[in-house]
Amino acid sequence: MTTFKSGRHFLQIPGPSNVPDRILHAIGRPTIDHRGPEFQKLSEEVLIGSRRIFKTSGPVVVFPTSGTGAWEAALLNTLSPGDKVLMCETGHFATLWYKMARKFGLQVDFVPTDWRHGVDPQIVEDKLKADSGQRIKSVNIVHNETSTGVLSRVAEVRQAIDNAGHPALFMVDTISSLGSTDYRHEEWQVDVTVGCSQKGLMLPPGLGFNAISEKALEASRANTFVRHFWDWNDMLHANENFFYPSTPCTNLLFGLRESIKMLEEEGLDKVFARHARFGEATRRAVRSWGLEILCQESFEYSPVLTAVLMPQGKGADALRKVILDNFDMSLGNGLGKVADKVFRIGHLGDLNDLSLIGTLAGVEMGLELGGVEHTKGGVAAAMDYLSAERGAAKA
Repeated sequence: MTTFKSGRHFLQIPGPSNVPDRILHAIGRPTIDHRGPEFQKLSEEVLIGSRRIFKTSGPVVVFPTSGTGAWEAALLNTLSPGDKVLMCETGHFATLWYKMARKFGLQVDFVPTDWRHGVDPQIVEDKLKADSGQRIKSVNIVHNETSTGVLSRVAEVRQAIDNAGHPALFMVDTISSLGSTDYRHEEWQVDVTVGCSQKGLMLPPGLGFNAISEKALEASRANTFVRHFWDWNDMLHANENFFYPSTPCTNLLFGLRESIKMLEEEGLDKVFARHARFGEATRRAVRSWGLEILCQESFEYSPVLTAVLMPQGKGADALRKVILDNFDMSLGNGLGKVADKVFRIGHLGDLNDLSLIGTLAGVEMGLELGGVEHTKGGVAAAMDYLSAERGAAKA
């Protein structure tokens, strides 16, 4: 027999994130004809509005898919079998994109890291300068590595490509950063930006995005990968009249329209500042507990999540179970090389100060119940910081 649990479940994984009531209500509208005029108006609003979120004047293609499908679309529309790609092993998701590229017959120079640092722009520049034959056709990086809590410096990687004078395409995964931290597709001259719905956009899973530059469009007209469902040209042709070549996720598009409204009502800069504030509060709590943050460089700290290393001899999954069983809160598990070594605190999306403090209180109580050696006072440190920030904002 299922036991009733009072209060809400705390979903504090780094995505899918909590879906706010406004978006749930929008999604709950009756489904409409996806070939009719009401849908056409909806589609126009989300396709144009999405450009403002990506900060681009160019097209944004919306697929009914997860971020994995958006990865695939980025590769298949721009490259050809046997092409060489430069990628960086910043964590589990960068590794998955690499494995996908290999499956399609791409030759990948996969730069290893210790999973505690982001992409090194100097290595990118050096690799491209050494590529005298210009065999590297694209540089693909993950902006915010969800498995590690490390944020790579997209603008500096763009500068590295320019310093090398190399014509490679530039592709960036913003699956967990879009709508949560500053990102500028057009200003940073990104050719393909990959995104999805279930993180900073606060939607359920089901929408994948490709923001596309003119250079990427030119590549898509000349490359030789066979594709059908993922074909940009079919999508863009239908999008000219704000329709789609196949059935779209109509109700999720209602939700996307509401998400764009919410982000712009708060103001994107304020959204980014809120996430940065929550990231700093969380890190102060972690340090006060005497635990170690996986990301080692302060300039690469993620505003989306914090990955916390467990003390030697203690498993992260056991702690997560204690917290789930006692406080009905889900934390992110360790993935790949850091499986059972870290737990991840998501602080993104529909979150306010009290939600964050509740999250950190659940972690601190869980550390106590789980027998994990720590120093009490992490929640207090986070509260002190948030209170001071509020005071400074009013001054």
